[in-house]
Amino acid sequence: MTMKTINVGIYIYEQAEVLDFSGPFEVFSTASRLYQRPGLFNVFLVAETAAPVKARAGYTVLPAYGFEKHPGIDVLVVAGGVHQGEMKKTEVMQWLKHQAQETGLIASVCTGVFLLAQAGIVTRQQVTTHHQDISELKSLFPALEVVENVRWTQSGNILTSAGIAAGIDMSLHLVSELAGSGLAEKTADQMEFFWRKQNNE
Repeated sequence: MTMKTINVGIYIYEQAEVLDFSGPFEVFSTASRLYQRPGLFNVFLVAETAAPVKARAGYTVLPAYGFEKHPGIDVLVVAGGVHQGEMKKTEVMQWLKHQAQETGLIASVCTGVFLLAQAGIVTRQQVTTHHQDISELKSLFPALEVVENVRWTQSGNILTSAGIAAGIDMSLHLVSELAGSGLAEKTADQMEFFWRKQNNE
C-alpha cells in the first residue's frame, strides 16, 4: 500500500543558516527518491515572497513560493539563522500561526524555535536550539522547558532541533515516523550520513 504525497514546506528568510534548510531539504528529497513510489515527499522552500533570498554568507536561493500562493503544508520546517529581525515581522508571525493551525507537524532547526516561540506556537513545551543560543532562549521565553545536550526534542506534533547539522538527524527521525525506519536508514546511507537515531546521542 502506497502513501499519499506529503508536502514539506521549509520556511527561509534573509540570513537563514544554509544547512538549516538545505539539510532537511536533502533528507526529504532523497527519501522521496528512494521510496517504493517516487514522490512520497514534495519538499519546497517558502519565503515571504518568491523573490531570491540571500542566506548566510551571501548564499542566494530562489524559494518556490511566497506566502500568498503555496500548496497546503503537511510538515512545516522553520530554519534558523539571524532570527531577530524575523521575530519583529507581523506578517511572518501571522503566517506561522496560521500554518500551525493547518499543519500536521511543525519543526524548527537551530534558532528557528525563536520564531515558533514569538508566534506563540510553543509556549511551555520542551524545546532546544543551538548550544550558543540556549541562554537567550531561556531569557526571552522563560516558560519554555529548554533542554541542552540533545539533538532534538518532540512535544506532540512539534519538534525542535539543536544547531545546524542536528536538523538532519531530526529530519531523518521525521522520515522514520512518517514512512518507517527502513526508509530513514536507507536515506542516511545514501547521504553517507551517520544518523544519530536517539536525540541524546
